[in-house]
Amino acid sequence: MIVTFTRRNLAPLLTLALFVAACASVSARAAQQPASHPSAAHKSSKKHAHHARERGQTAPTPDRIEEIQAALARENDYAGDPNGKWDVATIEAMKKFQSANGLSPTGKIDALTLQKLGLGSEVAGKGAPMPPTGPGSGAAPDTQLR
Repeated sequence: MIVTFTRRNLAPLLTLALFVAACASVSARAAQQPASHPSAAHKSSKKHAHHARERGQTAPTPDRIEEIQAALARENDYAGDPNGKWDVATIEAMKKFQSANGLSPTGKIDALTLQKLGLGSEVAGKGAPMPPTGPGSGAAPDTQLR
């Protein structure tokens, strides 16, 4: 029996050959990889974003709040014993301190307020350090237009 290949019967035959080769390749890759736990795909779905790393700032500990209250008391803005609770008296004291120090009186803890209270970083609210420029700095002069 002689089989004659024409364009009409060659295209489906090539398609079938490509499909078989692709299936074999996928099977070979699957055999090489260890089986993953069925819930692995479940954990990465957007529907369950609570499994991802939490964003944002965490609440201060009671010890940190006591520290802030003590600093506000030293500034005569907080009139109680530090109790570690972020209560109305603490919020009002924070607003009073912020207003007296040229800060936005939000009553919330922020980097600049902590810095003014002596409890924060010395670089809070400042930009990233810039490389030195000018004569003797070892840096090339800044020639960019601004």
